[in-house]
Amino acid sequence: MQKIGGLRKRWLLNTVTVVCALGILCVLAVTASFSAYYYSNMNSDLRNRAEETADFFAEYLNQNYNDFYRSCITYAQTFEDRNNLELQFINAEGRLVVSSSGHWAGESPATSDITDAVSTRGIAAFMGRDPSTRERIIAVSSPMIYSNGEVIGVLRYVTSTRKMDMQVLRVALIATAALIAVIVVMLLSSGYFVRSIVNPVAEITEKAKRIANGSYGIQIVTKYDDEIGELAQTINELSVKINQNEKMQTEFISSLSHELRTPLTAITGWSETLLADDTLDDQTRRGMKIILGETKRLTEMVVELLDFTKIQDGRFTLNVETTDIRGEFEDTVYMYGSRLKQDGITLDYLDNDDDIPEIPCDPKRMRQVFLNILDNAAKHGGEGKRIEASIHAEGGDVVVRIRDYGPGIPEDEIPLVKKKFYKGSSKARGSGIGLAVCDEIVELHGGTLELSNASGGGTLVTVRLPAAQ
Repeated sequence: MQKIGGLRKRWLLNTVTVVCALGILCVLAVTASFSAYYYSNMNSDLRNRAEETADFFAEYLNQNYNDFYRSCITYAQTFEDRNNLELQFINAEGRLVVSSSGHWAGESPATSDITDAVSTRGIAAFMGRDPSTRERIIAVSSPMIYSNGEVIGVLRYVTSTRKMDMQVLRVALIATAALIAVIVVMLLSSGYFVRSIVNPVAEITEKAKRIANGSYGIQIVTKYDDEIGELAQTINELSVKINQNEKMQTEFISSLSHELRTPLTAITGWSETLLADDTLDDQTRRGMKIILGETKRLTEMVVELLDFTKIQDGRFTLNVETTDIRGEFEDTVYMYGSRLKQDGITLDYLDNDDDIPEIPCDPKRMRQVFLNILDNAAKHGGEGKRIEASIHAEGGDVVVRIRDYGPGIPEDEIPLVKKKFYKGSSKARGSGIGLAVCDEIVELHGGTLELSNASGGGTLVTVRLPAAQ
């Protein structure tokens, strides 16, 4: 389920990231557009007002200065839009003559529009912070040109951008709220959509794992008729076919094993009978021993195959009784040790003073496990000419360890060596199911069978059995 969770996380993360990025760009674009719209309209409005007011005062510019300034004062005092705009008249020296806000003669605001209007003899604008108040403003200045061509002052409209900034902020907040609403809706809809994909995939994954672990024939129930439904149907068909093939294989192995036992028993019996004849010459006796040895090896393989088929079809059972497991293990080691001496392999039993309790188990099956592990150690690690075996009580478990001094197991094969019919890179003869059968026997006892490479070389097999069940 961790991978499925990762799929959900990546899906939502990628979707939210893209939507948020696009949404933020849209919010910025909308905010910038409205800001440009408001500021552009205000600038145009102030320019139009400045032009109209300048044209209105053009007829007074032929009068004397006193009449002209009285006209400016009167106009400023009667300015109707004083609540939104400030109208200023500034003389050529940059001093404020009169303002619609009630300010009288004083220093003119030090903004560039005033000097630009005087120097260019045209309308000039300023947008930014007022140097004296630090307030954001828009100002438009128009030169007042006397009849003789002299610039005698500046007519200036100025307004704060606070209201416009509030409008822009309001637009930004509305756009942001809309973006959040879109993201919430998207998350809800995406969550539903993702669940409609992830949950069926999780179910298919769980069933596929069960099939991979040997539960052949199970079916995935799905209500979808899309690609997910097609995938489930394909896996169902695969499960059925694997189950059919597995049954055919098991039946064939079981039938073949039973058919082989009769001739093998006859070959073994007659080989032993012929070997009992003292008149055999040495070469014939040697040949008969080879025949007898190979026949016994084939018989052991047949027994393994029969046990395997019983495990496959559920007929494998245990005859559990309270057993002296140390005694069973030591008998197996001593019996097999004498056989290994003939091949030049030393089997060392590492005795100890641990109090090994009797445990409930099937002694025959556990002896089979011990023999199989020792036989594997001799086959695959016999070139080390040494095998060590020990049994200990650890906590509430009885632990058996068997180690050889051979080449060990390639690291990539360790997870696979207990699988049925797996032989890996080993050149040793065998069916490839011995360890699989042993692993199943140990698991039926509630224990574990583990293989690893021992420190210093060789393979270490650890069998852990609970002391009580």
